[in-house]
Amino acid sequence: MFANRISIEQVEEGQELAPKFDSEGLIPCVTTSAESGEVLMLGYMNQEALIKTIQTGEAHYFSRSRKVLWHKGATSGLVQKVVEMRIDDDQDAVWLRVSIPGDASCHVGYRSCFYRAIPTGEGDRVTLEFKEHEKTFDPKLVYGDAPNPTIL
Repeated sequence: MFANRISIEQVEEGQELAPKFDSEGLIPCVTTSAESGEVLMLGYMNQEALIKTIQTGEAHYFSRSRKVLWHKGATSGLVQKVVEMRIDDDQDAVWLRVSIPGDASCHVGYRSCFYRAIPTGEGDRVTLEFKEHEKTFDPKLVYGDAPNPTIL
């Protein structure tokens, strides 16, 4: 499915998909809401996740902590349907624009995984500021009481 990377011109100006995976076989993927443009999450894809995303039109990622392929929303029902998929100029990052039933992406229950802001220019003490104050769903109802496998 992927072309060999032959030249800068081919990668940057050509029509062949020739993704560059990092030393661990991963490529970062920024995922945004197709409706609002808001950043929902940053994930990683291995070759299999990228292929499955292309083939199914639904977002698949590779969990770095669990070391497994992950179909986003398979457990929660909040499947990310790909509206548009892009790759950056040197083909080492992916951008997904997605629609989601229930409009949430974060396993913590918030709409976006980026639900807190880091204030800048205010000295050495950092207190995170919540930008989303209500959860979209209750993670305990969706995932049960099992400890979060993505946090070490």
